[in-house]
Amino acid sequence: MTRDGQAGLTEQWQQRWPSCPPVGYKLRDPYRDVWVRFHSLPESKRYAEEESEYTVVLERYNTVLDELFAGADVYAITPLWTTEAEVPSSQAVTGYWQSLLVEDDPDPEFRTYCHLFAARQPWRRGCIDELLRDIADDKVAGVLITDTRMQRIHLPYDGGADVFLATSEERDQMRDRHADWLSSHPSGL
Repeated sequence: MTRDGQAGLTEQWQQRWPSCPPVGYKLRDPYRDVWVRFHSLPESKRYAEEESEYTVVLERYNTVLDELFAGADVYAITPLWTTEAEVPSSQAVTGYWQSLLVEDDPDPEFRTYCHLFAARQPWRRGCIDELLRDIADDKVAGVLITDTRMQRIHLPYDGGADVFLATSEERDQMRDRHADWLSSHPSGL
């Protein structure tokens, strides 16, 4: 990614989501008014144990992703967490976007950096199923999937997905369409 591309992504993020950095777990509190969480399996089961359950997990992920991004390009933004400010040399050329100091601990061993990599591609159902399955198995975490204008975000995790919509009305419509995928917990978690 070019420096102009990096700067453009950063500017778009700051315009749309100014209250927090592009780190998934930090989004929910400042953007609760446009947030909804969907669980990947019936009865809020966290992990798939057989292929039929993986089919349900991928179906739910892809249904929401289709509703968000059909016919559009998306960025899959993948974090790499380290205790070093420098991007590991093996990663430095593949879609590098930016690095963030997430935990500024006085002890360097506990200082945490999040290096973000953005890959742009046309959205089509199933195009990131391998990544989604790794997320469902907790092999990968913190991936953000967003449209190129960063209006909507899909943050899949092992057990479901946090979704951030453009407006609270849009959030309510999506929540109501998939009401049987919601948590029974009053906080929505």
